[in-house]
Amino acid sequence: MLGLRDVLEQAQKNKVAVGHFNVADFSLLKAVFAAAYELKVPVIVGASEGERKFLGARQLAALVRSLREEFDFPIFLNADHTHTLASAIEAAKAGYDAIVFDLSALPIDENAGQTRDAVEKLKAINPSILIEGEIGDIGTGSEIHDEVPDLSKGLTDPEEAKRYLAASNIDILSPAVGNMHGMVQSMVQGKTKKRLDLARIAQIKSATGALLTLHGASGTDDDDMREAIDAGINIVHINTELRIAWRQGLNASLAKQPQEVVPYKILPAVIDAIQQVAASRLKLFNKLS
Repeated sequence: MLGLRDVLEQAQKNKVAVGHFNVADFSLLKAVFAAAYELKVPVIVGASEGERKFLGARQLAALVRSLREEFDFPIFLNADHTHTLASAIEAAKAGYDAIVFDLSALPIDENAGQTRDAVEKLKAINPSILIEGEIGDIGTGSEIHDEVPDLSKGLTDPEEAKRYLAASNIDILSPAVGNMHGMVQSMVQGKTKKRLDLARIAQIKSATGALLTLHGASGTDDDDMREAIDAGINIVHINTELRIAWRQGLNASLAKQPQEVVPYKILPAVIDAIQQVAASRLKLFNKLS
């Protein structure tokens, strides 16, 4: 089976992107895996520091490894938005395939220097692990926000990205190109969509030649997503859309079965709702009908 780097390079060659979906419980993991397995496309599942604390960093790694081995399927695990070296080392030792070492809140030179040091330490634990760095401002929190923040001043400059890539020694770059963590209510209702700076994506790709991740992609216009992938995006992160499906699926299941207390009778409808969203996104990223 191909490793994650090979899968990403193959996706780049084919002008498709690998879907990345955050999981906070087994229902989400089961649904995402089912969607990818049915479509026969590689997938990355991710867990932030908060999600890892809830699930257990090692326990999640064991679950993903068991799926990969039992089904001989390319499912990979990413330690999403990791803000401390100690947390990153924990993920590396647990067997994660990738780590987003996110110091984007720091000045870019500090970010690059500390990230470079982290890359050296993490690859000493696992030479094949992929380390992602982030620059720019895409907001915080995969949740429903009251209003869209003004992130225009935090967009990633292509030449700055080139310097950061060289200084940090990362494998994957996460830029700010109009993407935003979370959604607002009008996006949940389908009335508005996020729009991306497609020219900036192409310029960053040209300047760096790096593998690129689009964080905060929930609620993004489908055509923008397709063009972003054509312009050089290799990984697309979806989280809030799955959380909404989880909540709506749970509400519907409980409303239909108000007296039910058995989890394995309540949760299949939740898993189905999440799987439908994950499958629709995987089809888009992989240019499947």
